Amino acid sequence: MDVFTPGFSGLFLVTFLSATILPFSSELLLLFMLSKGYDPALCLIIATTGNSIGGLTNYGIGRLGNPKWLQKAGMNPEKLDRWEKSIQRYGSWLALLSWVPLIGDPLIVALGFFRTPFSKVTILLIIGKFVRYLIVISFYVYWK
Repeated sequence: MDVFTPGFSGLFLVTFLSATILPFSSELLLLFMLSKGYDPALCLIIATTGNSIGGLTNYGIGRLGNPKWLQKAGMNPEKLDRWEKSIQRYGSWLALLSWVPLIGDPLIVALGFFRTPFSKVTILLIIGKFVRYLIVISFYVYWK
């Protein structure tokens, strides 16, 4: 199958959007595509790429933020300080958790907000996303 089929384009789009704050399930589409005979290796590459770019978009959104805005919006300065200390304590390693539902996306926004190094976040985010999709595909192939 050609990489530019609507299926692969759709997979890229859905994986990108599911890494943002939109509630899409990229795994369901991935499993559907695998059941229709799409190449697992190509699905892995496209899903990882789309989801990683979406995650890095979240990082960029966080990077645009300013702590003063949160204080003006009424966020408790002590709470903001605790978040910052947690981010500084674990740093870029938190990007490995970017795939975890509900916490992964806000976590990446926070990494951007607190200016965690982009290159380290990128590498660890891609690893986390890759491993997640590799596990999904491996389970599908094994149980098929």
